[in-house]
Amino acid sequence: MARTNLTPEEMEAELGEKLQALRLSRNLDQKTLAERAGVSVRALRNLERGQGSTLKTLVSVLRALGRQAWLDSIAPVATINPLVLTRQAQPRQRASHPRRTRSDT
Repeated sequence: MARTNLTPEEMEAELGEKLQALRLSRNLDQKTLAERAGVSVRALRNLERGQGSTLKTLVSVLRALGRQAWLDSIAPVATINPLVLTRQAQPRQRASHPRRTRSDT
C-alpha cells in the first residue's frame, strides 16, 4: 500500500510498530521504557498499538529512546537566505508618511 494512501489510523499503527521495534532492538521492556520516558505503561502500550496517544507521550518516548531528531524530519529548522528575500520582495506600493519631529508640534 502506498504511504500516501494510509488512513490516520494506519499511520498511527505503523508509527507504533516502528517504536515497538526500536524498543525491542534496544532490549527494553515496556515498563523500563515507560519509566525512562516518564509515562505510564498503559500510555506506552497505546502508543505502540496505534490506539491513540498524546503528543506529549510520543515526544517523551522519542526522547527516552534518543530519537527526538525524528521530529526534525517533520518540521526541519528553516534557514532564511537574505538574498532570496530580496528577490521575492514586492515593490513598495506607497511612500511612507514623513515622521513628525518635536519642532513640528
